[in-house]
Amino acid sequence: MSNFIDRPRYSCALGGALATLRAIPRAIPVIHASAGCGQNLYVAINSGGGYLGGGYCGGNSLPSSNVVERDIVFGGEERLREQIKSTLEVIDGDIYLVLTGCMVEMIGDDLDAIVSEFADNEKPVLPVHTPSFRGNSFTGYELVLNAFIKKFITKQKNKVSNKVNVFGIVPAQDVFWEGNLKEIKRLLKRIGLEVNTFFGEGETLDDIKNAANASLNIVVSEIHGEQSARLFEEVHDIPYITTELPIGAHATEAFLKKIAAKLNIDASLVNKVLAEEKALYYSYIERIADIYNDVDLQRYAVVVGDSNYAPAITKFLSDELGWLPELTVITDMLDDEQKERLTKSLGSLKSGLKANVQFDTDTSSVKRYITQVWPRNRNERYYDSMSPLFLVGSAFERDLAVEFSFPLLTATFPVTNRIVLNTAYAGINGGLSLTEDILTILVAGR
Repeated sequence: MSNFIDRPRYSCALGGALATLRAIPRAIPVIHASAGCGQNLYVAINSGGGYLGGGYCGGNSLPSSNVVERDIVFGGEERLREQIKSTLEVIDGDIYLVLTGCMVEMIGDDLDAIVSEFADNEKPVLPVHTPSFRGNSFTGYELVLNAFIKKFITKQKNKVSNKVNVFGIVPAQDVFWEGNLKEIKRLLKRIGLEVNTFFGEGETLDDIKNAANASLNIVVSEIHGEQSARLFEEVHDIPYITTELPIGAHATEAFLKKIAAKLNIDASLVNKVLAEEKALYYSYIERIADIYNDVDLQRYAVVVGDSNYAPAITKFLSDELGWLPELTVITDMLDDEQKERLTKSLGSLKSGLKANVQFDTDTSSVKRYITQVWPRNRNERYYDSMSPLFLVGSAFERDLAVEFSFPLLTATFPVTNRIVLNTAYAGINGGLSLTEDILTILVAGR
């Protein structure tokens, strides 16, 4: 990993919290931070998240204390108290979460004490400490979840045997979060489960409040969401399981079988569902077999993205499209144990091939890793070029794609050149969408 972060692929913890609350109907964020924090973060999240939009109370409508120099010198607690009061009077919501920025945390404003003054409010008001030095947008997602787990979700002794909660897919940071949650929910319902995704299509605040009667929490990530699932287990006595983000038939089969084994679901039901899903999946894949073979659409592949997408897409390209995974760059800030876990995961490709795996937060390092894997032609008489090659990454890889003449699919944050509504890359339908998007780029000039 580099010693600095050039063009980070995530926002700060406050940005992650704002994006998470954007996904919850009638959840109102109240920002206690310096003037400009909310606006700057909205611009980054909106454009980088495939143009997410402000929602019911987001974007330029975000309530904020907008502390200035006077508040920094004398303390911003009175300004915060005033802002919470006015927000409760003006904005109609079902829950209010007060989020902090760096400056007010550094001067020591007592967020918890101020928020406690509103404990008798008709609608809950919760404090969440989200300064950037606590982490990035993935951290902000978990901090919001942790606040719900500890202070909002109702404790319940009786568990519903077939009910599960889904963690690990971070709104906006996962540009395809809504479509992905919809597809995962669809697949889990097919094997007889009642599914609460917290932020997915049709979910409400009541679904979050009543989440403690589930029998299992599913973290659809090897890294993100596990901390919250662990806290959920401590507070509400619900075990959890971690899985990779499933993309395509192979990964979906492994995903459903892992969940079914944990919940003792009848194997015959799971096999029946998988047979039906795969039959449909491969009926569509069969349609592109002729063009795939006639013009040879096999490619070398370079994948750049976070710890959810980079391994999942690499496996999909190798195991389902039959491509050659040359390089995978994972862009999250990870510890050694997490890096080892992901490296091990990428070492089990069904194709038997092996990608060169790098961990780096610095966007400019991707070019260096490509030339390390496949050195450039130095006027050699005979040169075996890494061509044709396809690049899956973010908007930050556009210059790289132009320089090397690589086709590029933007699939990981930030995605600024696509409008994303309910597209999914997860599951069976997501695998078809990803195949369609990739191969469309390759045949676009025909």
